[in-house]
Amino acid sequence: MSLKDQITEDMKTAMRAKDSERLGTIRLLQAAMKQKEVDERIVLDDAAVVAIVDKLIKQRKDSITAFEGAGRQDLADKEKSEMAVLQAYLPARMSADEVATAVQAIVAELGAAGPGDMGKVMGVVKTRLAGKADMGQVSAAVKAALAG
Repeated sequence: MSLKDQITEDMKTAMRAKDSERLGTIRLLQAAMKQKEVDERIVLDDAAVVAIVDKLIKQRKDSITAFEGAGRQDLADKEKSEMAVLQAYLPARMSADEVATAVQAIVAELGAAGPGDMGKVMGVVKTRLAGKADMGQVSAAVKAALAG
């Protein structure tokens, strides 16, 4: 079963269970997926769905930071619950050690020497680790690998 089909099934389950919070979040995800399909005239594969989920989670993290800064804990809690629902659709994430090892291998493979090669390294890293690792963590690992 594809990830897209799994999301549809989860939406039906949430409808039957009358779980309005979960249903709202899944509908939000489906709307984002449909928008991408219509805009680009494509059919989404699992990798594209993971990229959309990643984007939505990043938006939630930014919103949580903003709401907590403004003292709106009620809205921050709502964003956290949406983020928890969305994270269920991500594949298992790589640990920090696994990310560092993968980045070191790519740096060695490309023969990158210093911070000037960061763009070249990040281009390859993004294609290989997309959906498998947090890109903020990956960026930090690339900077560390190229600095030392």
